[in-house]
Amino acid sequence: MDASHRSGCPINLTIEMLGDRWSLIIIRDVMFGNRRHYRELLNQSEEGIASNILADRLKRLVDFGLLSRRDDPSHKQKAIYSLTEPAIQLVPLLAHMGAWGRRHTPVSEALSIRAQLLEEGGQPLWDAFMDELRMMHLGAPDPGRSVFAELQAAYKEVCARTAEPSASTV
Repeated sequence: MDASHRSGCPINLTIEMLGDRWSLIIIRDVMFGNRRHYRELLNQSEEGIASNILADRLKRLVDFGLLSRRDDPSHKQKAIYSLTEPAIQLVPLLAHMGAWGRRHTPVSEALSIRAQLLEEGGQPLWDAFMDELRMMHLGAPDPGRSVFAELQAAYKEVCARTAEPSASTV
């Protein structure tokens, strides 16, 4: 076992990588909000992440291999962040977390509709979403179905119906 880890337990190692709230929030925002730039992640955060924390977590997530970072060809000082395959494989975990949260916490209808659809759609929907994320982030072939668009449409419909303020995504 590597001395830098508390133990070789897979749950412990996952928590060491993802255990702070901001890492999962950033992955959520990239995954479900398609926020790919630092400014989008900073300015569109529902939770109001601080700039120094965002910069630190982005670096950590890149170092851990959950995000990749490349220069944005449209702007010399911008970077584009993308999910890696290990991050894409977090879809089922995030779906389960969303389902648990819907059952045990006081969620807003608009911010929980995607979790509801992911729970109801189960593994087939997760697989389709992961295929789409692979296209969006890794350059895989277009799977044809846009789960991302379906989730966004459901979110916008709930926002319109309930008059909850519509954040750009999550």
